[in-house]
Amino acid sequence: MFTFVQKRRYFFLLSAAIIVPGLLIMLYSWVTIGSPFRLSNDFLGGSIYELRFTAASDGMLIDEPMLRAVFTEFENSSITVQSLGAPEEQRWSVRADFQDTETTEAILDRLETIAPLDRDRLFIEQISATVGGEVTRSAIIAVIVAAVVVTGFIVLAFRQVPDALRYGICAILAMIHDVLIVCGIVSFMGLIAGWEVDALFLTAVLTVVGFSIQDTIVMFDRIRENIPKHLGEPYEVIVNRSILETLHRSLATQLNAFFIMAAILLFGGESIKQFIGILFIGLISGTYSSICIAVPLLVAWEKGEIPFLKPRVLVPAVQEG
Repeated sequence: MFTFVQKRRYFFLLSAAIIVPGLLIMLYSWVTIGSPFRLSNDFLGGSIYELRFTAASDGMLIDEPMLRAVFTEFENSSITVQSLGAPEEQRWSVRADFQDTETTEAILDRLETIAPLDRDRLFIEQISATVGGEVTRSAIIAVIVAAVVVTGFIVLAFRQVPDALRYGICAILAMIHDVLIVCGIVSFMGLIAGWEVDALFLTAVLTVVGFSIQDTIVMFDRIRENIPKHLGEPYEVIVNRSILETLHRSLATQLNAFFIMAAILLFGGESIKQFIGILFIGLISGTYSSICIAVPLLVAWEKGEIPFLKPRVLVPAVQEG
């Protein structure tokens, strides 16, 4: 019988080998660009212009320096210009500082002096920095509330199991493990591929949090059922048996989701690929952490292998007479 819990030190080292570099990458990103991730306008606030120009009479094509020069005239300190489609399509996405309505109209009028602007296909989105801050605070509060509620639920549901609080704490640690892995990879991709953190990133992280906790609870519930069934057996044996009994269910559920996300990554639109990629990474981490982190942490705690945390001491019953 394959023993997951006896290989727990290798699992812990593997997770550390992923999480520690991720934390260092986020630190490097913070030092170089001022935040652990490359932030989008959803957090920084600003204006997003999706522009389409029609062919000028002289056949001149708009290029990036021309667009950047126009927006610089209106005192934009942060400008990102991206071409959409083939150069001859003359479609551009420009991210600039937050502008009021009058300034926005002045920018559009100035652009039309360079080349005719297709106003029927014009898209402008403006987000204030205040909204971005509110979104961030709401996401942090949501994660904290989820952690508290889950811990309370596990303690209540596992109240007949010795040291029920351990189950809740180990589930939260596994959740933090998954969030750190996702954040580290997104920070790394932001440096090498320009991935930006937006509102969809928060949606993906919250989805990963829910998935991670749900999968961990399934594992813990089987342990809870097996403890009274196999009294007298070593705790490691009971835990390992519980993993093997639920492994096929967990993997079957995950594979269905993986196949769907792989299809979207291969054939879906560009705008959703980053979101699906984050979900894909998070679900892989969530499946791994439920089996190889949360449950082995229980065993490590039981055996007194976690610093500053004492194992449960079993006091033998005193026989009368």
